[in-house]
Amino acid sequence: MKQQFLIVFALAFTSFSHAQLVNIESKRMQTDSIRFVLRSDFSFSYDNYDGDYIYRIGSSLSTQVKSKDLKKIYFLLGNYNLIRSEAQDFQNTWFLHLRYNQKLSNLFRFETFVQSQHNQLLAINSRNLVGAGLRFKLVSKENVRLYLGNAYMYEEEKSDTFNTKEYNHRNSTYLSISATIAESNVNITNTVYFQPLYKDFSDFRVLEQLKIDVPLSRVLSLYTLFDYYHDNITPSGDSQFSTNISIGIGIKL
Repeated sequence: MKQQFLIVFALAFTSFSHAQLVNIESKRMQTDSIRFVLRSDFSFSYDNYDGDYIYRIGSSLSTQVKSKDLKKIYFLLGNYNLIRSEAQDFQNTWFLHLRYNQKLSNLFRFETFVQSQHNQLLAINSRNLVGAGLRFKLVSKENVRLYLGNAYMYEEEKSDTFNTKEYNHRNSTYLSISATIAESNVNITNTVYFQPLYKDFSDFRVLEQLKIDVPLSRVLSLYTLFDYYHDNITPSGDSQFSTNISIGIGIKL
């Protein structure tokens, strides 16, 4: 009975990731002329129920540095989450992403990036990649922004479950649109990623994220997130998809 309670407790504080794709567009910092930004948090909790214990560690870091002319951007994003009991791990994940952005014109940006992530509970336990490509600012108005990006990626994927390690050349294309309703300041953002293998376009992944942000005051907002992920060919040879809907409160100071 105590063990069942611990499982329920852990699941209540766990945000399982069923996909290896991460929406970097949603993590970008729109800071205009601010050259340095740093956001970080760390949390730890420990619970003991008649000798059965569970503890949780969570941390995240995001920082951005711009050059004096504001044409070069260095962006670092990382997080680590662990939920562990005496019997098992309910979550053990980490993620690290480093990106360089160079403005070439009002339309074109060059980007290069490296990324490493690990999740022992997924079929693909670890994924490491390096890539480079172009980012296009198609529309940039007060209430509407539209971006298109295309990049080449070289990735290493490891699956302990299926005892496999693959090295792939993959294309990554994304389209992101953000619109703000002037009267209410409601912001709607939708981003779609499409990532096929160059050698076999039938081996692809799709990630779509829709976010609706409704301001409640100058500080608080209510947001809704919808995520859809589809992997056409998994390490087992099958296809899989997952969907997630979440509602939360945002704080902006």
